[in-house]
Amino acid sequence: MALQVDGEVVSMRRVGAYNLMSVTAPGIPELTKPGHFVALSVGGPTSANLLRRAFSVYKVSERGLYGGTIEIVFAAHGPGTQWMSTLQRGDALNIVGPLGKPFALPRESVNCLLVGGGYGSAPLTMLADSLQERGCRVDMVLGAATADKLFAVLESRRTASSVTVTTDNGSSGVQGRVTDVLDEVVGRTGAEVIYACGPMGMLAAVAKYAEANALYSQCAVEEAMACGIGVCMTCVLPVIGDDGKTRLVRSCIEGPVFRGDRVRWDDVHTIPSDAVGAPKVGG
Repeated sequence: MALQVDGEVVSMRRVGAYNLMSVTAPGIPELTKPGHFVALSVGGPTSANLLRRAFSVYKVSERGLYGGTIEIVFAAHGPGTQWMSTLQRGDALNIVGPLGKPFALPRESVNCLLVGGGYGSAPLTMLADSLQERGCRVDMVLGAATADKLFAVLESRRTASSVTVTTDNGSSGVQGRVTDVLDEVVGRTGAEVIYACGPMGMLAAVAKYAEANALYSQCAVEEAMACGIGVCMTCVLPVIGDDGKTRLVRSCIEGPVFRGDRVRWDDVHTIPSDAVGAPKVGG
C-alpha cells in the first residue's frame, strides 16, 4: 500500500559526487522494504515540473527525533534534481511511497553477492541487513566510473563479509568493471544468488553472467518513470513470464526488481516481434 504524505527535509549533505537527503515521511518507513522506491514532487508548488521524480530508498528510520524518515541519494543532473539539491532543513516535500516490487528474500540462508553501480547501489544497504537477519552470508562488489562516484563503500565494509571495489579509471580498487571481478568473487565466496542495482548496461552484464554460471539473480532496473504508479507506460520492459511468453511490463509496478534471466536485455527500449500484443509486420 502506497501513501501520499507531506514531509520536511531533515538534512542534506554531499557524499562524494552525490547528495544524501533525509526527509520525514509519516507512515512510509514502516511499509518500506529493500528495493522499494518513492516518488517526490519537485520544483515547489508553482513549478512547471509536473512529473514526480523516482528515487530508490537508501535507509529508513521508523522512529527518531523527527519521527519516521527516509533517506535517498541522488545526483544533481537535470532541473528537478538541481532544485532538490538546494533544499534546506525544514523545506517541504510531497512524497508518494513505498512504490514498486521489492527484492524477494531467500527462504533459507544462502551465500549472496550484492553488486552495485554508482549511487544505484543505494538499495543494497537495506538489502544486506535483511539478508543477514536471515542468516545469509553477504559479500559485495561496488563499482563506478571514478572514486567519487562510488557510494556507501565504508558502510558496506562494516556490514558485509567482504567488499570488492572497481573503478573504470583505477582511482579506487580494481581498474575495470564489476563484471571483471565476478569470477574471482563468486569462486572465493561461494555465492549462490546475485542481487544487482545500477545502470542498465551493468545489470544486463551481471544478469547474463549469472545465467551463464547457473546462478539465480535479481536486478533492480533503472528505467525512466514519469508517474511511478503504472499509468503512463513510459517505463515498460520486455520480460518473459512464467508461461514463457514475452510481455511489455511496467517496471514501476511489476518491478523495479526482476529476475535477471527474465528480462530481455538486448531488446530493452524495443517491442520484440514475438511479444504478446506486438504489432504484426504487414498486418
